Amino acid sequence: MESRQPGSPSPEQEALAHEQTRVSAMYARLDALREYTADQLAAAHLQDRSGYAALVERESRSYEQARRRARLGAVEEGLCFGRVDLATDTETIYIGRIGLRDAEHETILVDWRAPAARPFYAATPSDAAGLARRRHLRVRHRRVIGLDDEVFDPDGLTESDRHQLVGEAALLASLRRGRTGRMADIVATIQAEQDRVIRARLAGVLVVQGGPGTGKTVAALHRAAYLLYTHRHVLERRGVLVVGPNPAFLRYVGDVLPSLGETDVVMRTVGELFPGVEAREHDPHAVARVKGSPRMAELVRAAVLDRQRTPLEAFGDDELRVRTDAGVLTVPAETAAHVIATARGLRLPHNAARKYAVTTLLRELARAESVLLGRPAEEEDLPFIGERLWFVDAIRAAIDALWPPLTPERLLAELFSDTEALDRVGPRAGLSADERRALARAADAPWTVEDVPLLDEAADILGYDDSAERARERRRAAREAEEERYAQGVLEFTGADDPLLDARVLAERHRDTGPGLTTAERAGQDREWTYGHVIVDEAQELSPMAWRAVMRRVPTRSLTVVGDVAQTGSAAGARSWLDALEPFVGANLHVERLRVNYRTPAPIMTAAADVLRAAAPDEEAPESVREEGDPPRAVRLTGPLAESLPAVVAEELRAIGEGRVAVITADRDVAAAAAALPDAGRPYAGGPGRDALENPVVVVTATESKGLEFDSVVVVEPDHVWQQPRGANDLYVAVTRATRRLTVAHSRDLPGVLNRLA
Repeated sequence: MESRQPGSPSPEQEALAHEQTRVSAMYARLDALREYTADQLAAAHLQDRSGYAALVERESRSYEQARRRARLGAVEEGLCFGRVDLATDTETIYIGRIGLRDAEHETILVDWRAPAARPFYAATPSDAAGLARRRHLRVRHRRVIGLDDEVFDPDGLTESDRHQLVGEAALLASLRRGRTGRMADIVATIQAEQDRVIRARLAGVLVVQGGPGTGKTVAALHRAAYLLYTHRHVLERRGVLVVGPNPAFLRYVGDVLPSLGETDVVMRTVGELFPGVEAREHDPHAVARVKGSPRMAELVRAAVLDRQRTPLEAFGDDELRVRTDAGVLTVPAETAAHVIATARGLRLPHNAARKYAVTTLLRELARAESVLLGRPAEEEDLPFIGERLWFVDAIRAAIDALWPPLTPERLLAELFSDTEALDRVGPRAGLSADERRALARAADAPWTVEDVPLLDEAADILGYDDSAERARERRRAAREAEEERYAQGVLEFTGADDPLLDARVLAERHRDTGPGLTTAERAGQDREWTYGHVIVDEAQELSPMAWRAVMRRVPTRSLTVVGDVAQTGSAAGARSWLDALEPFVGANLHVERLRVNYRTPAPIMTAAADVLRAAAPDEEAPESVREEGDPPRAVRLTGPLAESLPAVVAEELRAIGEGRVAVITADRDVAAAAAALPDAGRPYAGGPGRDALENPVVVVTATESKGLEFDSVVVVEPDHVWQQPRGANDLYVAVTRATRRLTVAHSRDLPGVLNRLA
């Protein structure tokens, strides 16, 4: 062993000092860029707005500088996290959240998504990817507090480098840290199999099948950042949509993309895909199964057709008769039926075809009135008479009864609250009497997550009548023309002689449309927006109807689909990826399997594997990288939850020290568990529960725990979880959420799959 003088720095201290110098230079450059960007943003705000071109330039500059400021601000913590030393020469490359060049335009930090950074993630002991060493830097508050070295080719290192080799595996160090209630990025510890997912090609459908703890979610989020970096010219204009299972999950992962320098990604749950609706509650399993069926598309279509009625269907009379002040106006039966049949035959969305039905019926009623009054009108006068008749309440009500204006909300609310209507249209979609009864509910019932794809389907079938929108556009154009005429008068009166100033420019100078919306903001407000790429997490939960809603938003079929069919809890969820996706993309999908469990210690995963064999016999349990950990245990509850559960949870808090405990229950037990633990967080009770996941103790159902992880998990009454419609899958989810400890608390006998714990 090499000796050193007393008081001289250790190899680790020397290495830390060397890296601190480099990292400090990077932060100094980051500060300079932030200051420069702030100055540029201020200058953009003060830029002259005289004229359309100047206004556009000002808004464009402001938007770009604001976005750049946001990106530079988001990468403060852990700016640089890695270094690679190439085996073929003495070059050293530092890897970080963004790329940086110094004042002389020399690269001092490489963006983790750049091709030059690929070896940092791809190198393995069997394939070093041209590296002599990979070094992980642990940086907190701009200080380098730790280093971890992995040597692939000792001969490729200098004597000084060999002297400074330090540290343990960075991945295991990150796994041992306590949970915080927020998902952290893995940019510093991406593993080779995750890197394949992140850097896969943009086109086509990539399915990432991964068991618990394989990092599939965070790999998918890093893929979003990678795609935006690599294909920014394609994706920046259309954006990327991330669909997650619930609002708490999206908050849990919400810090990952900003920490990677990306702030322009739209994140939604299925319950938020329809603008104006934020559904959080789920229907019971039996109802969810019906609403998720692809037959519901035909039900919605049949419901729309049911609202397009002849006079006989609407009033029980072959002729259309409307009583007005002038007398009874009559449209012959053949004529009225022909109008409705023709409107249906236009093959336009319902609300777009309504314009034809309304104008044609008004013309016929105008003809009837002119005959009734003994003053037969010329054909060219009938539209003007019809416009007047439209303001007669009785006429408007009669036409609306034949072809009403419909919104998706009105269509479904009226359908589900009308058992007679359900019985009329349900059989056309192949729904049984029991299934029709399952759909029945009050007209004012709140929307559920399962309703949102149906609303989206209805919106697609109904379309909209753009007459009002075009009228607003005509009014806007007329108003602007008037403003320009006024401006021209001002110029003529003042005698202004400026070749760059005309009436249009002067009018625009006094017309402020406000700040422009970002791509994410515009996309989130527009139901018909189509994205450049869509990432669906916990995708096994999506019903066929939910997939229809997602696919409308990505006509290019560029998707990343992330999930685990062994964890499907939804009654209408996927049993295989091919079954779920084949109706939309055929067999054109590529499956990547993540097989390494980075979260769940081996003792817990051994018990979970017993549950997996019942939940999904064809799936293999992922292999845990962590052998250490407490064995899972079973605790007998000897009294009501209010008396026995707090002691179990208190013991878990003492055992883990810093960290988070999750109490996971069956749907039927969650209220009792929450009442027994009044100080615990409840992310889904009475609202979104914005910060509930940061509470030391949270209470969730098995379904609500999907995608989350906790230091300790207490599964309450596992037999009740087992009895749910997808009970084996739900129990598998529950027992695989822990990173350190698993306790099963029960008053009834354990399900057979947990006999190992008895």
